Amino acid sequence: MKRPIVGIIGNAYSIDDDYPVQATGVSNIEAISNVSNAIPVMIPSLHEASEAHELVDRLDGFVFTGGRPNVHPEEYGEEATVAHGTFDRSRDALVLPLIRECVEQGVPVLGICRGFQEFNVAFGGSLYPEIRDLPGRMNHRMPPDGTQDEKFAHRHDVIINAGSIFERVFEDQIVLTNSLHGQGIKDAGARIIIDGHAPDGTPEALSVKDAKSFALAVQWHPEWRADHDPVSRQLFTAFGKALRGTF
Repeated sequence: MKRPIVGIIGNAYSIDDDYPVQATGVSNIEAISNVSNAIPVMIPSLHEASEAHELVDRLDGFVFTGGRPNVHPEEYGEEATVAHGTFDRSRDALVLPLIRECVEQGVPVLGICRGFQEFNVAFGGSLYPEIRDLPGRMNHRMPPDGTQDEKFAHRHDVIINAGSIFERVFEDQIVLTNSLHGQGIKDAGARIIIDGHAPDGTPEALSVKDAKSFALAVQWHPEWRADHDPVSRQLFTAFGKALRGTF
């Protein structure tokens, strides 16, 4: 049986500050190949290169990855400030309609970190520019120092809603995660269901209401050593099943 083909959304980078490239983390590729048992194909986040309907017609599923630039606040009706950080308007133009098209057509999709935020914005939601500045919230950002294993180490639990699709995926209501992000959901989009929260109340897991197929996103980074971490493995295994219509 042929393996499904999964599009992994790439990010813009620069070599020597003047040679633009598109890339994705090897951990994204390994998670799809090794755990979801699918063929990973990187999709450049250049909206001029492809349209949503073209991609949906050719691929079996998509992963909307994390990335340093944030969704531009104009996409949810707010003005940009210094706190919003940097942006990638080309990625915004590609992924927001692509998420909606995938959900409409029943193509399985998984959002990670920035991808989690893109799901919310795609359906009319908004974001806080800096979670750690909110009263009662912890600092969810990646530590600036240490090895990669130390930076991606587990940070806190996520409490999963009883009866949610995530409880079905994880077979548990408390999972330990490596949540690493600066922004977070402010107002949930019209079709966004918040299925899990950090102990400080920050949304960490969501699904899309009435989606025709797998349409889940998490604020943490399950791609990091996904074949070793039980929570990550369960998520990417479920995504792999959805690609084959067996979830």
